[in-house]
Amino acid sequence: MSKKKLLVLLLTVLLVPALIAACSSTPDATDEPEPEPEATDVPPEPTDVPEPTEETMPMVDPSGQTITFWHAMSSGANLEGLTAVVDEFNATNEWGITVEALSQGRQSELETAFNGAVTTGELPNLAQGFANGLVKWHSLGAIMPLNDFISDPNYGVDEAVYGGIFPGPLSSGTLADGSQVGIPMNQSAQVIFYNHTWAAELGFNSPPATSAEFKEQACAASAANDADDDPDNDGTGGYVMFPGASTLAPWIWAFGGEFVNEAGDGYDFTNQGVIDAMVFHNDLVVSGCTLTTPSFPNPEFAGRLALFAVSSTAGIPFQRGAMEDAGNEDTWGAIPFPGPDGTLVVNGFGQMVGIVPTNAEQDLAAWLFLRYLTSPDTQATWIEFTSYFPTQSTTDVSAKADDEIWNGAWALLSLAKSEPNLAAHGSVRGAMQDAGFAINDAESEEDIIAILQELHALAAELVAESQ
Repeated sequence: MSKKKLLVLLLTVLLVPALIAACSSTPDATDEPEPEPEATDVPPEPTDVPEPTEETMPMVDPSGQTITFWHAMSSGANLEGLTAVVDEFNATNEWGITVEALSQGRQSELETAFNGAVTTGELPNLAQGFANGLVKWHSLGAIMPLNDFISDPNYGVDEAVYGGIFPGPLSSGTLADGSQVGIPMNQSAQVIFYNHTWAAELGFNSPPATSAEFKEQACAASAANDADDDPDNDGTGGYVMFPGASTLAPWIWAFGGEFVNEAGDGYDFTNQGVIDAMVFHNDLVVSGCTLTTPSFPNPEFAGRLALFAVSSTAGIPFQRGAMEDAGNEDTWGAIPFPGPDGTLVVNGFGQMVGIVPTNAEQDLAAWLFLRYLTSPDTQATWIEFTSYFPTQSTTDVSAKADDEIWNGAWALLSLAKSEPNLAAHGSVRGAMQDAGFAINDAESEEDIIAILQELHALAAELVAESQ
C-alpha cells in the first residue's frame, strides 16, 4: 500500500472535521489569504543551519524522478515567471528530475484542493502555501520537516545562502520545536496605494503621518468629489473600505494593539489597541469618508474615485495597468498604515513551499527543486517577471532598478509586522472579516466592544477545534 493511501486510512477519521472547518474560511478581496511573519529589507545576521535529527541522510539516487508541484500562480507574469523557472530546472538539473508545475488557481483554491487531497491520498510532492497552512498540514502528517535536507552534507544549503534568507519569512515556517516546515519563495506586504498628485491638488504635500491626518485627507477627497460638477462621483473620493483581516491587522498594530495573546498560542481581540483601531474604522464610515467597490479597487483608484486603496504589493502591476487604461499620469505609490502617535506599519507575509512525504527518492527530488527555487539566483529571475519581493538578502534586484513604485514599496518592509502561523488562523481570518463588516455598521463604541468580545470568544473556539 502506498504511503499516501496509508496516510488516508490513518488520518481520515480524525481529519475530516478539521478540514471542513479549514475549507470554510473567507479570503480577503486582495486574495492574499494568510499574511505571515515579520519581513525586513535589512540584511539579517547569519542564521545557523538547523541541526539535523540524524547524523547524515542516507545516500539516495533521485535520478529520473518526476514530481508534481501545486502552486497558485494562475496567470500573467506570475505564471510566466514560474514556468520559466521550472523549465530551466528541468532542462539543466544534473539528475534528470522533471517537475510538473500545476496551477490550482488562487491560493484559497489551492488550499481547498490540498485539503481534499489529504482525504483522497492524491497529493502532490510539493505545495505552495502560507505558513499557517503548512503548519496545519504538517500537523496532519501531510508536510514533512526539512531540517535533515537543509543540513545534509551532500544535498543541503550552504550556510551563507541559508543565513541570507530574511529571518521574518523564514521564521514563519519554523515550529516551536525547531522543525522547518517550509522555505519562503517570495514575500510581499499589505500597503496603502496613495495618489500623491491628487493629494497635492487637495492641499496635502505629503502622505498622512498619523491616523488623524489620514482621516483629514480621506474626508477632503470625498468632499471634493461631492462638490464638483460630476454627479456620478458623489459618495466617492476617500478610502476604499474592505475590512478583511489583511487590512484590519496593520491598523490594529498602528494603534498599538495586538490580536495574538502574550503566550502566542491564541487570540486577544479585547485589548485597547484593537478597540481604538476598530472605533477609528467605524468613524471613517460614519463620517462619509469611505467607499466600497465591487471587486479590486484598481479602476476606482485610477479614476480618482479613491485617494487611498489597500492592496498587496504584488498588485502593483495591476494598478499600473489600470492607470494606463484610464490615461491617468498621476504620481502614486505605496505608503504604510499610520497610527495616532505616528506609528507606521505594513502587513508583511510570504508564500512558502513545503514537501509532502512520499518515498526517499521523490522526497529528495522535491527538495532539490525547492532548493533551486529559493536560491538567490533563481529569486533574481523570479522577481524580474513579477512584483514579488525576494526572500534572500543577497538576491540581485537590479532588474527593478528603474521601478520607483516597486522600490518604494520594497523599502516599507522595514516597517513590517506579520500575522501568526497558528493552525486556526485561516478560520480566524474569516471571523475577523465578518466582525469588520459588523463594526462598519455599529452605532456606538459599546456595540463595537460587544462585537469584539464575540470575536474573541469565537477565536478561542476555533483554536480549540484546531488542536
